[in-house]
Amino acid sequence: MDLTLWQYQFRIIMLGDSTVGKSSLLKRYTEDLFLESINQTVGVDFYVHFLEVEPGVRVKLQFWDTAGQERFRSVTRSYYRNSVGGMLVFDMSNRATFDHIKEWHTEVCERVQPHKVVFVLVGQKSDLDGHEERAVSRQEAEKLAGQLGMPYVEASAKLGHNVREAFELLTRRVYQGLLSGEVEPQEGWDGVKCAAPQALKLHRASMVQHSTPPKNNKKCCG
Repeated sequence: MDLTLWQYQFRIIMLGDSTVGKSSLLKRYTEDLFLESINQTVGVDFYVHFLEVEPGVRVKLQFWDTAGQERFRSVTRSYYRNSVGGMLVFDMSNRATFDHIKEWHTEVCERVQPHKVVFVLVGQKSDLDGHEERAVSRQEAEKLAGQLGMPYVEASAKLGHNVREAFELLTRRVYQGLLSGEVEPQEGWDGVKCAAPQALKLHRASMVQHSTPPKNNKKCCG
């Protein structure tokens, strides 16, 4: 893949408490690596990855990996507004990290106005054996995701399970939002950048054309 060519750039922010595994998920996705011991993020770290969302359409993904500690919150908040995607991550073995998800979601939504952020909820450490190590059930997590209007994925950075699927799900949700007009590139906003705005307009127009049912003037007789 020619890394100099991309049609869209999406900025994605990783959200969640400290030590839930945000950096490990990114490391696994972008480098296919897992480190048993990884340094805690100080402030914000930056990753880049490329994904072909459909034939001939490449997206450059910019990931902002935020520190979960409260003392860095003022730094990480400054990155919310210029993000179009958010991966909300909790540790399935740590109940408190799940309980804080609503706070993270609310904080981001309040600060990104008038822009829109597309979310995916991820339960990290799905490699845990048995229910005794789980502090959050799948049903609870799916219920919360439903309330917040987002899909839920259980993943393991350690095993690589569902990591690619989680990131691609988020990317494709942003892309679909872009095509539908729910997400709109704007001057001065770095959440989405479009290399060919005219091509996006044409793509949207063709989608509308295909979704419009053909007119049928014949009256239906029962």
